[in-house]
Amino acid sequence: MRERDIEAHLVKSVKALGGEVRKVKWIGRHGAPDRVVMLPQRPTQWVELKATSKLLEPHQAREHERMRRMGQSTWVIAGLDEIAHFLKSMA
Repeated sequence: MRERDIEAHLVKSVKALGGEVRKVKWIGRHGAPDRVVMLPQRPTQWVELKATSKLLEPHQAREHERMRRMGQSTWVIAGLDEIAHFLKSMA
């Protein structure tokens, strides 16, 4: 499945829960997650979307780990079933 189709489903699913998804660009940080998911009364989540057959690049994995060490929650979502898992974990 293409990344843009996964993104559309994520946005639709988050909005159905009263939340918002923002696409972000990082200046000077190569490999950081490119979406922010905000749900009411929940901590902000950083999300990297990937086409179903794609994996994180090594530089992305390093940046995500740096963010986790700073207490940030980062996710990699590569399919519709992973969106369901992600949203279930937010409940």
